Formats: sequence, structure tokens, C-alpha cells
Amino acid sequence: MKVITSHLNADFDSLSSMVAAKKLYPDATLVFPGSQEKTLRDFLIHSTLYLFDIAKLRKIDHNSIDMLILVDTRDKTRIGDLAKVTENGKVTVHAYDHHPDSENDVKADFQIVRNVGATVTILISLIRERAIPITPEEATVMMLGIYEETGSFRFSSTTVEDFEAASYLLSQGANINLVSDMLVRELTPEQVFLLNDIIKNATVYSINGIDIVITEGSTEQYVGDLAVIVHKYRDMENINAVFALFRMEDRIHIIGRSRIPEVDSGYIMSLFGGGGHKVAASSTVKEMTLPEAKEKLIEILRNNVKPLWKAKDIMFFPVKTVDSQSPISEALNVLTKYNINAVPVLAKDRVVGVITRQVAAKALFHKLQNQPIDDYMFTEFQTVSPEDSIEAVKEKIIGNNQRFLPVVLNNELKGAITRTDLLRVLEDEIAKTVLEKLEFHEKYVQRKNVRKLMEERLDDTTMKKLTDMGDLADEMGFHAHLVGGFVRDLLLRIDNFDIDIVIEGDGIAFAEEMVKRFHTRMRSHREFSTAKLLFPDGFKIDIATARLEYYRAPAALPTVEHGSLKLDLHRRDFT
Repeated sequence: MKVITSHLNADFDSLSSMVAAKKLYPDATLVFPGSQEKTLRDFLIHSTLYLFDIAKLRKIDHNSIDMLILVDTRDKTRIGDLAKVTENGKVTVHAYDHHPDSENDVKADFQIVRNVGATVTILISLIRERAIPITPEEATVMMLGIYEETGSFRFSSTTVEDFEAASYLLSQGANINLVSDMLVRELTPEQVFLLNDIIKNATVYSINGIDIVITEGSTEQYVGDLAVIVHKYRDMENINAVFALFRMEDRIHIIGRSRIPEVDSGYIMSLFGGGGHKVAASSTVKEMTLPEAKEKLIEILRNNVKPLWKAKDIMFFPVKTVDSQSPISEALNVLTKYNINAVPVLAKDRVVGVITRQVAAKALFHKLQNQPIDDYMFTEFQTVSPEDSIEAVKEKIIGNNQRFLPVVLNNELKGAITRTDLLRVLEDEIAKTVLEKLEFHEKYVQRKNVRKLMEERLDDTTMKKLTDMGDLADEMGFHAHLVGGFVRDLLLRIDNFDIDIVIEGDGIAFAEEMVKRFHTRMRSHREFSTAKLLFPDGFKIDIATARLEYYRAPAALPTVEHGSLKLDLHRRDFT
């Protein structure tokens, strides 16, 4: 006996996937492993258009099952008593799913797992490949699954395949008006009560620089379709990430919704024993109070939400410094030569203060140029570590009105962040938020995914060389940047394999390590901190340390010093 089933609390994607799977396995029996969402139950009860031959689980002899076809799940904790069937070595298991892998997944004999918006999309592609005919009624049911699971094509998980599947279903007579009617859900009085509850109890938590709303509601009676309530609340308040906890009878139901990649709802809910995918997931918790579940959720979020930025991502290095016992005139000389407004002061390689151009200029005006820097430097200043979040950086720079923030690890200066560096990041995040809300914006067309463009324009061998170099730079604690005409021509889609890489760190040391690791040859110019890598296949890449240049006299060769990428770009011509 062949059985097609899906997950507990089945939704329209479950039903549509089961109906589609039935076209591929016509002699199989449809079985729900347990409960269904209220809207699906209402559809099955009240719809007179469709007669589904769905068997009752209790009437199925588990011992007679020789093949189990799982759709929209592979998680054995979500298929109820049928999980026992998967443990029988004599039962063949086929699986079709769009959820990410989890440790609870059934070991299937055959499976197709693809990153699409709805599982039914996968099955529709197989139906089309095999030219299996479907009726308009079946097409409508399958369309319901796509529309629900992709949020009517609004969720970020929606793919081109979902659109193509929907287009095919329309061509097969899917009733789009019925789909629209079924998915427009009016809230019941009980749901409205819970919606008011979560609006009133909502709290915004800033976790690793990301605002996440956590809210809660309670009811003594069962209320279905909690996900609809959370969807409604998220859309009302335009929230990027929300987790709602509902105390209902003796259980805590958690619904997670996320529009941003930094918050993976599916993974967060999997840590509660639930499931789903990145944008939408849920879990049911027993033997835990609402405060306990909330406390655990916050702890899980703090440990698993990816920070947008860390201090090391926006800092510049190496940093120009002055010695605390040097005269003020030396500080002003450094500030002027490198066109910077503040410089950290070191004593025995430890940061002990910050001196600004304004203070140094005033000291010079009062003829104090020979006084030691430590007499006039700022000694009350904050620092951050490379791993600190952008929130910590904002608090130190904005909260303390500190324009120059040293980045320190184990008393060693690793870099620095200026107010301009922070503003650039904040501006980028604001622009990103605005673009997400606009259907079209001029800036949007100017943004390019350069990695995809590189994969499109470069051959695999060149791409691997660049990837290996990036990995090595990360390992050595350096930053590697493609610069110059190669970047320009890449954006213009013009072939150019004259590749220049700038290393924030030590370009010569980086090139020497490349020689050891990848058996390249190297020609170096140590006085200019540059090198040329010669690969065995004849390919050449120029390496330069991020640097600045100044000339002691007209027509003289430049004096070269290590600098940051920002200073390096200032000295380059416009390409």
C-alpha cells in the first residue's frame, strides 16, 4: 500500500502537494497525519466543487504500508504516528520538500528538495515534465498552495519557478477568483481579541543590531489560525521580524515571521522542536510557562541572530599613531600629512589617548609645539573590540559624542572607526529599508550583485583563484579588495583580466603566503609594498598594500607608507 501524507496542522500547501503527488502516484492513498489549519478544514467541509478521497488515519493498517510519500515535510516529529512507519526498514520513503534540512529529517530512499516558495511547485514541474493532464479543479487546489505559501508572491522566498508553476496552472484552468476568496480571511472575534493582545504586549528588542518584535497573548480556549493573526499584525506595523507567543490551554504556541536574512525563523523554531523555513515557522511547547518560553526565545535569538555589522567590518586599518612623549608639532605633522582629524596616542604600544587636529592647532597657535602630546590629548575615550556589534559602535560614537573610536583587542590597536564610517553604514541601512518599501527607485537599478556578475563573466579557474585569495586574506586577518580598471570593466561587461588587488595589511606577506600555499611565483617591489603573482598557467595578478604616497620634493620618487583602503583610494585616479 502506498500512502501520501504531509505534516501535522496541514495547510493549503500540504493539501495541494498531496493532490499533486497523487498525479505522480495514482495508486496511492491520501492521508492527513493529524490536524489541519481551520481554513483548510473549512475548505474541505464546505467546498462542493472538490471531492477528495482522503482516508482516515485510524482506518489505515500501518503494517500494510510499503511506500510512504512525504510532501512539504521530512521532519519525523511533524508526521505523527506515521513516524513509526519510517522506522520500518521494509518501507520505501519518497520525499518532496522545500524546507531546509534538519536533524529530525527522515532518511528517504528518494527525495527532491529545492529552495522554492512552495513544495507544490516542485511537484508541478514533474507533472509538466511527464505531460500528466490535470483538471481545472486540481489546478485550482494546487494554485491555493502556491498563493498561500508565497504570500500571494510577496514573500522573499518566492522564486521564478513559483511564478512559472502558477502560470502553468492558469493555463490549465485554475480558478483565480476562488483562490482569492479562500485566502481572504476575516478574523473571528477570538482572533481579534488575541490580535489586540499582541499589539498591547509587543516589545522591540535590539539583538545584534537588529530590531526584533517579541509579543505574547493568552486565551483559555482554543483559537485556530494563529499564523493569520501574526501576519495581520506584521503587515499592520510593517515589521521585519516578529515572534509571537500564545498561551492556549496547556501549551505555548510560537509563531515566527521574518523578512530579513539575518533572522532565520525556521532555525529559531527548530530549537524549540518546531519547524518551517526562513520566512515563516512555528512551534508548540509543552511543560513551560509563558515567561519561561519568552526567556528561552530571547536567549536563542541572542545566540543565533546574525549581526548586520561588527566593528571589524567597518573599521579601517592600519591606523596612523603618535607616541605620547612626542611633541605636539609631531602630532600636527601626522594629522596634516595624512589629512585626518584625529589620531590615537600610544604609550608602550597601548592606546592611552586621542589627539585631534583642532587641539594640536590650538597648541601650535599658543607656541606650545614642543610640549609632549600626553599633556593635551583626550584621555577619557571609549573603545570597542573587533567583534562588538554595530549597536555598541553607535552607542560609543553617538551616545558619547566621540568622533574617533579605537578598535582594541587585548590592549592592542587593531583599527579605528570614525563618525563618517558609522554614518556611511547607517545611510546604507536607511537606503535599504526605503528600497524595500518602494516598488521602484532610481538607486535600485544602480545596485549590482557583483559576485553573480563575476561568476557570469569569469571562468571557473579565475573565480577560484580570487576566492582562494579572499579566504587566505581572511585567515591572515587582512582585507582583500579588487580595485581599478578590472572593477570598472566588470560593471561595464567588458573583458579585462588585468586584476589588481589591494590588501589592507601587509601585501608582501600575503603574496609570500600565496607562493607557499599555491605554488605561484612572485616578483616584489618592497620599497613600494607591491608584488606580482605569477601562476603556473601564466595568469598574473598584481598585489599592493593599501598605502598612501607623498612626495618630499618635486619630481622625487614617492615616499610610501601603509594606510587604509580609504586613504589608498584617495591617491588613485578615477577609473
